[in-house]
Amino acid sequence: MTDDLDTPVLDNHLHLDPRHGRGVDAVKDFVRLGGTHLLVVNKPSWHLGVEPDEPTDFRPVFEETLDAVAAANEVLPGRAWPVLGVHPGLISRLVDDRGFSPEDARDLMQGGIEVASEFVADGDALALKSGRPHYDVSDAVWAASNAVTRRAFELGAALDCAVQLHTEASEDLTDLAAAAEEVGLDPTRVVKHYAEGRLAGLTPSVMSEKDRLERAAESGEPFLMETDYVDDPEKPGMVLGPKTVPRRVRWLLEAGYDDAVRRAHVETPRAVYEIDTESTLNRDT
Repeated sequence: MTDDLDTPVLDNHLHLDPRHGRGVDAVKDFVRLGGTHLLVVNKPSWHLGVEPDEPTDFRPVFEETLDAVAAANEVLPGRAWPVLGVHPGLISRLVDDRGFSPEDARDLMQGGIEVASEFVADGDALALKSGRPHYDVSDAVWAASNAVTRRAFELGAALDCAVQLHTEASEDLTDLAAAAEEVGLDPTRVVKHYAEGRLAGLTPSVMSEKDRLERAAESGEPFLMETDYVDDPEKPGMVLGPKTVPRRVRWLLEAGYDDAVRRAHVETPRAVYEIDTESTLNRDT
């Protein structure tokens, strides 16, 4: 039985892995607690056994994500959309483990994002995913990573789509906002996943921990909510489980943050992704 909330409930960033993980069963948990909409991000390529040599090697990773989204759409009262791209941590696997130069790794990762952009152009995916490492790297790897991110911004501008980013922990990413603006992408359509409760420069996708959500709710600024659920049987509930966003929405409503809930689940998704979480919601399905 669905535990309905009187609002759309969107988890802005999680992973589904029907091959290794819980797949649609995790989606059913989300729905039972009142969840309605998902943005499903492809898992890092190496988690699916792909060690790319050419940009086309990423294609099966993206296609598997589309299949997971199709299965989710069978059980959601709203709908799911794919977000496709190349995890920034790949650069370290390429450079440190496989002997790529930072420049060659940059070129391969940019090519992978270009393949992802084909799915967006065809209407099969909603947004792109890129970013830079959240850990210390050499200057050459940092420069290469920023170049990959800039390419994602260029493609986002050309396709008029949002870009999700994995980055270092920070409450000030105005440097990336400036890079987006330079290539014609509105920085409000660049989303930092795994964000704190406040963020300068980009739109935060806030990890659904109470302290972070309280700061986001009280800021009055646009934000999204996420779990970064990884759907790995060896790491159940990591990072947060699929029930978390609907539970936190209920907690926010009970605390009187009705406006913040509407901001996170209706207004910000519309502004960032041009999706309508209200018109795509049918509680009878």
